[in-house]
Amino acid sequence: MVDEVGAKEKWRKIIFEAETPSGRLFDVIILWLIVISVVVVMLETVDPIEAKVGNTFYILEWIFTGVFTFEYIGRLMTSRHPTKYAKSFFGIVDLLSILPSYIGLFIPGGQALMVVRVLRLLRVFRVLKMVRHIRGSTILMRALFQSRAKITVFFVTLLLITLIAGTLMYLVEGDSSGFTSIPTSVYWAVVTVTTLGYGDLAPITPAGKLLTSLLVLTGYAILAVPTGIVTAEIAKADSNETSVACPSCGVHGHLPDAKFCRRCSAELH
Repeated sequence: MVDEVGAKEKWRKIIFEAETPSGRLFDVIILWLIVISVVVVMLETVDPIEAKVGNTFYILEWIFTGVFTFEYIGRLMTSRHPTKYAKSFFGIVDLLSILPSYIGLFIPGGQALMVVRVLRLLRVFRVLKMVRHIRGSTILMRALFQSRAKITVFFVTLLLITLIAGTLMYLVEGDSSGFTSIPTSVYWAVVTVTTLGYGDLAPITPAGKLLTSLLVLTGYAILAVPTGIVTAEIAKADSNETSVACPSCGVHGHLPDAKFCRRCSAELH
């Protein structure tokens, strides 16, 4: 029994921790397999290549799927809290990376969804010990979450501006300029206020040109607002965090004195 516990702990360190040589090697191998599998899925959509080596790609897909399936099962079996790992971000991504192959057995073309495996490359931050990037991504996500109310207000305000401008442009220009409906005019307003300027619709009347100029200037003035909101929240969220990884779900960004995971509440060591 003791040997089984010791073996489980040994495999847990290999699978979940990148600090040991064996754990780092395991993660690097998995990352390379992920890259190759994503490339295979992408090349499958190229008809000339598919016609020549389609059977080889099919075999490789199932080899990758088998490896990732065993890896996922291994993570569930060696995790101290399997349920929490399964519900974590990486746990869900790991599951989604193998499901498309099995879905493809029943739904033709389902294998194309395997490009979701590219999300697993996010583990590279842990493997390469890119602590500053991990901390930076954590701060950014927290800042975006804290900014959600202000961003929502900004989005609603921008929506109202485009609706009003689109309606006015429809009344001013009409069918002769291509503004055949209010939805079409609102589309023009969105393209204009975001300064994309596709050029597929353009005003020809003096009033329409004046409205366009005002809308473009408005776009330049207000599009910087979300950046300021998020920047302010980033400054607030930039607190002292560590890169200690949770042994159960793998999340980083804990406070220096944290004893339990901020996501799954597992004990930190």
